[in-house]
Amino acid sequence: MHTAENIAESLLEIEAVSLSPNEPYTWASGIKSPIYCDNRITISVPAVRTQITDGLVALIKEKYPDVEVIAGTATAGIPHAAFVAQKMDLPMIYIRSKAKEHGKAKKIEGRITPGQKIVLIEDLISTGGSVIEAAKAAESEGADVLGCVAIFTYELQKGIENFKDSGYEIHTLSNYSTLLKVAEEMDAITADERTVLTKFSNNPHNWQA
Repeated sequence: MHTAENIAESLLEIEAVSLSPNEPYTWASGIKSPIYCDNRITISVPAVRTQITDGLVALIKEKYPDVEVIAGTATAGIPHAAFVAQKMDLPMIYIRSKAKEHGKAKKIEGRITPGQKIVLIEDLISTGGSVIEAAKAAESEGADVLGCVAIFTYELQKGIENFKDSGYEIHTLSNYSTLLKVAEEMDAITADERTVLTKFSNNPHNWQA
C-alpha cells in the first residue's frame, strides 16, 4: 500500500477523519461538508504521529533537499513542524495568523535570516489561505519559501486555484480521493456514499443537489 493510502487508513482508524454524507458538518465558513478532519488527534497517537513525521520528512527530502528551516503554521502545523525539525536536525520557526498585539508584535516566532530556504508545514489544506498567507509573511521577512507540505488535502478546486495563483507549491501525504477509496475498501462507506462524497470536492457549495 502506498503512503497516501497508509495515511488515509490511519486517519480513518483513529477517527481524525469522519465521513457523514447523510448528516453533514458545518464548517466555520458555513459550508455544509460530509467530511470533518481533525488532524490534531494525530499528535495523541504515537504510532500515527511517527508515521506522519516520517512521511513529511521523506516528502521534504524528496521535493526540497536544500531546505534550511522548517516552518509551522499556527496552530495546527506547529507540532508537526517541531517533530519534523527535530528529526531533520533543522531550525524551526512558526508563523502566527496575525502579529501579536504586545511585546515586539511578532508574526514570526523563532529566528530566520534573509535568504534562508524554508518549507512550511500545514496539517490540512482546504482553500490554502492560511498557509499561503504564512508563506507571504515569511517572504516579507526575507525568507526564500521553497514550498509547502501538509498531511491532507480536501482537493477543493478553490484551493488548487489559490496555490496556482500564489505561485507556491503544495505537496500532501494524502488526499480526499484516496481517502474515499480506502474508506470504501474498509467498509466505512458504501459505493453509493462514495459517489455522493465525491461530489463534494467537485462542488462544495452544491454537492447535495
